[in-house]
Order: sequence, then structure tokens, then C-alpha cells
Amino acid sequence: MSSIWHELEQFLDNVEKPARYIGGEDGMILPEHSPKKASWLLIYPDTYEIGLPNQGLQILYEILNERCDSVAERSYAPWVDMSREMRKRKIPLFSVDTHRVAAEFDILAFNLSAELVYTNLLECLDLSDVPFYSKDRKEQDPIVIAGGHCTYNPEPFADFIDVAVLGDGEEVVGEISEIVSNWKSKSENKMDRNGLLEELAGLPGVYVPSLYETTFSDGRLISISPKLGKNTNDLIEKRTISDLAAWPYPKNQLVPLTEVVHDRLNVEIFRGCTRGCRFCQAGMITRPVRERPREQIVSMVEKGLKRTGYDEVSLTSLSSADFSGIENVISEVMTQDSCSPVSLSLPSLRVDAFTVDTASQMQQARRTGLTFAPEAGTWRLRQVINKLISDDDLFAAVESAYSQGWRRVKLYFLIGLPTETDQDTLGIVDLSEKTLEIGRKYHKNPSVTVSVGGFVPKPGTPFQWFGQNTEKELLRKIYLLRDAAKKIRGLKLKWHDSRATVVEGILSRGDRRLAPVLEKVWKEGGVFQEWSEHFNIDLWRNAMQEEGLSVEDFAYRHREEDEVLPWDHLSAGLHKDFLWQDWRDALNNQGLEDCRWTPCYDCGACTGYGIEHVVASAVPPAGGSQGTGVASIQDNGIMVSISKTETTESLEFLGVNE
Repeated sequence: MSSIWHELEQFLDNVEKPARYIGGEDGMILPEHSPKKASWLLIYPDTYEIGLPNQGLQILYEILNERCDSVAERSYAPWVDMSREMRKRKIPLFSVDTHRVAAEFDILAFNLSAELVYTNLLECLDLSDVPFYSKDRKEQDPIVIAGGHCTYNPEPFADFIDVAVLGDGEEVVGEISEIVSNWKSKSENKMDRNGLLEELAGLPGVYVPSLYETTFSDGRLISISPKLGKNTNDLIEKRTISDLAAWPYPKNQLVPLTEVVHDRLNVEIFRGCTRGCRFCQAGMITRPVRERPREQIVSMVEKGLKRTGYDEVSLTSLSSADFSGIENVISEVMTQDSCSPVSLSLPSLRVDAFTVDTASQMQQARRTGLTFAPEAGTWRLRQVINKLISDDDLFAAVESAYSQGWRRVKLYFLIGLPTETDQDTLGIVDLSEKTLEIGRKYHKNPSVTVSVGGFVPKPGTPFQWFGQNTEKELLRKIYLLRDAAKKIRGLKLKWHDSRATVVEGILSRGDRRLAPVLEKVWKEGGVFQEWSEHFNIDLWRNAMQEEGLSVEDFAYRHREEDEVLPWDHLSAGLHKDFLWQDWRDALNNQGLEDCRWTPCYDCGACTGYGIEHVVASAVPPAGGSQGTGVASIQDNGIMVSISKTETTESLEFLGVNE
């Protein structure tokens, strides 16, 4: 392998943010390539500043480079100006570590954690000079792997990948490396590419789409079944590591040379969630809960701060205040000499169990704003989605915030939820107005910013059968809110583009018929579709129409109980009948208590792993199990935490966050 740095250096001053492409970060590993080692290029299909902080990628980067049979480097999707220059100069996609050409690696491993990056996958393959379709790749082409939350329904992009990995990646990447390195080292009787893929398919949690065939009838999927061959299963179960303490990564977090999101020390304190919010895919698919030992957390924080020089640390998880004894962890972190002065942030805070008073004591950063996420405007609808926060829970937290000096509060809601009525929608404004009234008790001009997103049903959740609201209906609800909010001084309303919500819905529950749609959108310049300045709904409408596919059928249509879903052959660990019953309970306005503190609901998450929610405490935290909420700071429209910025990070394979 050879570096193309000399060619890159000639034109980097012509592109925006050249630091995206130079590497050299503190913590970067100088790889030792060998013909006997499986070489991985870990690709985050978004810009460097979005992808660099991703914990999942950094964890696998370290694990692979610690092994004797593998080596790993990193790459990120080049911004549009850079890709234009690369094509003009015939420069392929490269690693940022040593600027090696992507096509020379054995494995290209993509983190796919959001639907709108699918066309970026194609962009990266094209820049790598790797054929789009798995069936067209030759012996010398890299194996294309995908991980992340989107692999729980990889069917829309299944034709473009060789392998999908479901679940935790720490163990399986080593198993893949062993097979690939052995494959490379066999000088005689070497398996062909198909033989290698069949062997990889024998690993738990590994899905090889080319070994399965799909059958359609009258525009409906009727089966996905294994082809004749070895190492294929009717149901592929996700990978789950039971002992988080055995994987204290990242040990050497990358410290960027340029500005990135989430620029702080991040330490994962537990994995999984049992809150049971029915709209939340991350909370469903990452069960069971596995907590990291308190002593290990404190040690990782202390060593990490010393090594990186950061003065801010984030204790990450899907709901960090649910960690058993979180107050003790915070106290130990904040009282360490090596950690002072330090700003401590959490990605989410339960309104009832972790008050703003505690948050105020744990951080000294300036008070900018707090974000709470009730998700729905009425208690009835919060029971439907199982977000069991009462109005009183929210008002108590808001009063604590305003009374302690905060002047700005931000509230996050979803619209288009199952059974939602106009009364529920307008309840968002009513709840916000009451929040303002509390603020006026303490400040002359308090403010409330309401951010509204459109709901997208996700695979592996109880709402996977729900037909999402149409673009027109979402827009009507936005206008309904806008008109009501105009009358209220101090209330500001922001909303997510309803057109993007529709495309997310198409891809979230789509099948293999969408592959040519993705290709057509990419060919028309549809990259970075998750960025508002590049999103173009017409590209998607035209491509769907050209393929004879209906937006109504893919996004807006309710699914039936006996309908074959594109991901039925893949398991996130939850029984399908459990999800269906939870969906029926939702339609009956019935909430479901957190199973960490109640008898088991037999959802299936703990079956086969020999664990039942590994937690430090066998009793609920103070405040009980009711009333979950999120308290965090918001900056530039991104959900963030008590100190500066934060988004919930997923550690699925290469994955991330939602």
C-alpha cells in the first residue's frame, strides 16, 4: 500500500476545511500493515467533524489495531468540494491516517446509523472505484461491510453490501478478521470470494444478503429465505456483549486538530435501555442493560482527561441518569484532583430522579439553556408512546431550572405519532405556554423554544406496523402549531422538514426494490441528503416514479400483523409477538413500566445471554420508575447536554447515535 499524500497536498488549499483530510490527531494509531493481516478501512459516511467523535468507530479502531491479525484506518465522506476536486484529478477515496487508497484495503466497513446517508455510501464506493453491486465485485475488490442501527433493516441497501453486522461489534470484528486473514494467507486451494462470504455468514450476528432471496407478489414482499448453501439461517440474531467491563474502550480517544461536534472526553457508562419508549429504536434494539463498574468509569475519566487535556467529560448512554448510583459516580469524578476544574455533562437526565438542582451542583459552566423532551403534548399521548412523564414532572423540573437562574428552556416534541389528534398537537403549545408562565415568576423575559420533529416508524419497535403521517398532514400540524404559537410572547417554534421525514420513512421500512432508487438519486447529485442545503425531495419522487414504486405503499400504509416485514429474518432480540402486543397496548393508551424494576415481560432481550439487565442496584433509584424525561442543553439546533453539546451515541458495530 502506498500513500497519495503528495497528490492531495497539491490542492488542499482549494477546498473548505482541509483539516478534514490530513489526519495526525492525538491518539491516531500508526498502522503496521502486513500481507497476513486483514486490513480494515472504517468509513463514517458523513463529514469528518460529524464522524470523528463517534465512539463506536473509535472503539473498533483501537480493538482492531491491538490484534495481531488485523489493522485499521479511518475515512470520512469528502464534502462536495473535495469530491469534485478528487474526481477532476482522478484521486480515489483514501484513509486519513496514512492516505492509502481505499480499494487497497481488504474490508470497507461503513457505519450506517441514519437513513439519509445511504447515498453517501454510494458516493464513497464510487470514489473508491469499487463496483456498487455486490454481484459485480471481483476477487480483488474489498469486502463491503455495514454496521449500525440501520442494519436492523439493511434491505434498501442490501445489494450494495457484502455483509451486514447486527449488534455489538467488539467481539465480531475479531472473528471476521481471523477469517479474512486466514483467507489471505492461504497460498494454495484459496477460497473464492463466494466461499469467503459463506464462511463469514457462519458467524453469529453476520448477515450476507447475497445468500438470501426475496420474493414479491402483487407489489408485496412475501418471503426472504436462504438460498441453498452452507452457513445460512432462517433467523439471524444480533451480537450482544454481556460484560461491558471487559471492553474499556476507547482507551486513547482521538483528539481532533480542528473543530468537531462533541469535542470532549466521552466515557460510556452503560449500554441498553429499558424505558420502553415505543417510538425509540435505540432503546429497543440495545437491550439488555449492561452497566460498566463504577470504579472503571472513574478510572477511564481520570486517565482520559490526563491524556487528552480535555476539561469536559460526558458520561454517555441512552439515559445516563438511570445508571445505578449516578450521584456517587458524579461525586467521585468531580472530586478528583486530576479532574478539576472540569465540566461534567450527561446526554440525558430523568426529570424525577435527577433534578436540575443536582445538575447545577455538578457543573460550573455558564447557564445557557435546558432542553426537556416530553415528546408529546398530552398525558394521553405520552401513555400511547410510553413516555411516562406527567405534566407535573415537567413543571417541577422547569421551576427548578428557572429558580436557579436559567432563563431559556427548550422543549422537544414529535408530531405524527400514532392516535395523535389536533388536541394532542395543540397540547404542545399549551404545555409550552405553561412553562413560560413558570418562568415569568422568576424572570422578566423568559423564553421557551419548541423544536418539533416528524415521527418515523422504525424496525424493531412496537410502532413498526404504523403508517406514518403524510407530508401534507405533517405540514398541516406544523402550521397548526405555528398559528397557535404566534400569539404567545416568548415562545419560538422550530420544526424538521416534513419532506425529509417522508424520505426517512421510505428508507426505514423499505425493501430491496429501493436499491435502484438510491442509485438514481445518487446519479442526480443526491449526496449529503441529511444536510438541509443539499436535500432535494424531487430527486426521491422522480426516482420512485421511474421505478414504479409508491410513496404511499412504502411510507404511509399501515402494516398488518401477518404481513412479512423486510427485516423479519433479522432479530434485535425482541419477540415479534411481544412487539405486536405492545403495539396493541399503545392503541389502548396503556403504558408499560420499566422492566428493570418490575417482573419480566418476556420481551426476549435477555434470552440466551445468561444476563438479566446487569445493573449495580437491584432497587429503583430515588423518585421511582415513573416520569422519564430528558434535560440537556441545546446549541445550534442539536440536542445537547448540561455542559455544552451532546447527542445520544449508539455503540452498535460502527454505530452511533440517533
